[in-house]
Amino acid sequence: MMRFTRLAFVLLFLVPAVVAAQQPANDEGQARTVIGPSNADLADGAAALRAGDAVEGVRLTERGLRSASNERDRLAGYSNLCAGLVILDRYEEALESCNTAIAINNRHWRSYNNRALAYLKLGRYSEAERDIQRGQELNPDARTLKVVKSMYLDAVDPVTPSVIIDDRRQGPPGDN
Repeated sequence: MMRFTRLAFVLLFLVPAVVAAQQPANDEGQARTVIGPSNADLADGAAALRAGDAVEGVRLTERGLRSASNERDRLAGYSNLCAGLVILDRYEEALESCNTAIAINNRHWRSYNNRALAYLKLGRYSEAERDIQRGQELNPDARTLKVVKSMYLDAVDPVTPSVIIDDRRQGPPGDN
């Protein structure tokens, strides 16, 4: 199982792969609505990623994407795949998945959040900053974007200590 770090925490808020799907009419001609995963592999992949198992999460998400039948599932799948690939340190692949998610819906703040992390890990700070800003425009209160922004600031403008502690020991007074 992969490490569960601050990076993984930032990616915890994955897109749920659960939607209400309109089903064909029943025998009496009434439409039915079924609540539950529209794509079990995407839902299981998201659950595995939340549980910290990025390898299994990526595997299930990739399988779920092969049968994704609607835009919402594809958006959730690609955004979650990006998150899982970042956790696995596969940043270039993660960028491809995030780019696909953003092409599906350019107002999806989570995809910008995930792509900013991939850019950070690649040292592409101006692109990371741009995605953080775009994500915050879309969802200014998103806690995960605030964490990503702090990671960005740590990378580009690290805090240096202003207090230096002198821990050298001196003997008791008058012991000179």
